[in-house]
Amino acid sequence: MVLVGDHEGILIPRLERLRQSSGRLSGIRLFHTHLGSSFLTREDLMDMVFLRLDSVSLLTFDHQGRPDKFQWAHMLPPNPRNDPYLIHDPVPWDRVDFDFQKNVESLEKELDRLGATLEVEAREGRGILVSVGTAIRKELERSLLELKDLAKTAGLDIAGSMIQRVPKVNPRYILGKGKLSELEVMALQHNASVIIFDQELTPTQLRNIASMTERKVLDRTQLILDIFAQHATSKGGKLQVEMAQLKYTLPRLIKQDRALSRLTGGIGGRGPGETKLELDRRKIRDRIKKIKDDLNSLRKHRQNTRSKRQQGDVPVISLVGYTNAGKSTLLNTLTHSEILAQDKLFATLDPTSRRLRFPKDKEIILTDTVGFIKDLPQDLREAFMATLEELSQADILVHVADVAHPEVEDQVQAVEKILGDLGLDQKRTVLALNKWDKLTQDQRNIVKNIFPAGIPITALDKSTLAPLVDVLDSHI
Repeated sequence: MVLVGDHEGILIPRLERLRQSSGRLSGIRLFHTHLGSSFLTREDLMDMVFLRLDSVSLLTFDHQGRPDKFQWAHMLPPNPRNDPYLIHDPVPWDRVDFDFQKNVESLEKELDRLGATLEVEAREGRGILVSVGTAIRKELERSLLELKDLAKTAGLDIAGSMIQRVPKVNPRYILGKGKLSELEVMALQHNASVIIFDQELTPTQLRNIASMTERKVLDRTQLILDIFAQHATSKGGKLQVEMAQLKYTLPRLIKQDRALSRLTGGIGGRGPGETKLELDRRKIRDRIKKIKDDLNSLRKHRQNTRSKRQQGDVPVISLVGYTNAGKSTLLNTLTHSEILAQDKLFATLDPTSRRLRFPKDKEIILTDTVGFIKDLPQDLREAFMATLEELSQADILVHVADVAHPEVEDQVQAVEKILGDLGLDQKRTVLALNKWDKLTQDQRNIVKNIFPAGIPITALDKSTLAPLVDVLDSHI
């Protein structure tokens, strides 16, 4: 098939069935002329990347209008130098010795070979992580490490990452078109099906980026929502996840296009609200209202439960802290319970309470709550108010911190900020420095200087918890 355009452009119809194999290239070669330029431009190369062209070729003319030079370029499979494509030197137009068909067949075979291997390794798919911001590079790198942990928790294998520090974030695409081109090449080379941005994308940015790539485009909020959807088990937890999903989707529900279709299903689009993501606005608003009513009923039920506890004069201690700090493990060790405790972010979503007998025949109720994370989206925070209300009724908060984490100071500050936002910063709080056994003596001295009031513990080792229990007992 040959499609012909003019000096203004060319219309390429949808040719999705052009190549029946699992090939990643489009099956289209672009051959065009340049008037006044003798080399392939960056725009030509970007077109090749975004349209996944088999190749792009250029024919130039001499001053008399006769064919002169010929130049071409094509994509490359992953290689040690990380070159995304190969640009051939211009040659006289009648001396081109290159088999385009054979080249694209060998390229497809190589991509298929690597792709088949990668797909066996992947569980839910492969992802590329992207961070764009005005902060210093070190901060962007730290934030990207946390995004990597979130992506792994969601079931993604990470194929690569990209950081771009900018003086001002691009309101249309969040990053420049040149970087978008590099991103698409990286995804193509590594057979990555998902691109995840560390920043929350506006509806416009999400739509524009998705229109320029064949990958599914997610942001940090969608990724957290997906993890919440995987871990919600109770009716209340599922309702909260669904409401947050719907609130996120509503402003992005413009029309059914390929950008929106990649928002649904799989990583970032599963869970209780998955089947409702493509409903029209009116139905979504009706559903949100119904969920709010159900959550209000749930709050009243929990309020009654808390009132009965207060009538029984049983003190309540709530465990708080950054996600994956070890709160559930501590609850299990203290109460001989077996609630889910995994080395994953947001393994606990639904509040869990257990009775615990203290020395001198005292009884308390120990409550485990959802972990905190910095920059928690507002919609998500509002959706989980029913869970976080447990904290307002607690007599004492135990702030569990993972001292073995390199960003422990930032994590402690993030938790304290959220507690302040919830109006809980005046509540009596005990800081438990978990995973103390993983520190060297020098590191322990540094941590004690930073957190002088902290109590060292190892949540897995009951023998280390006596000082913490003594402090809580004295407070009670």
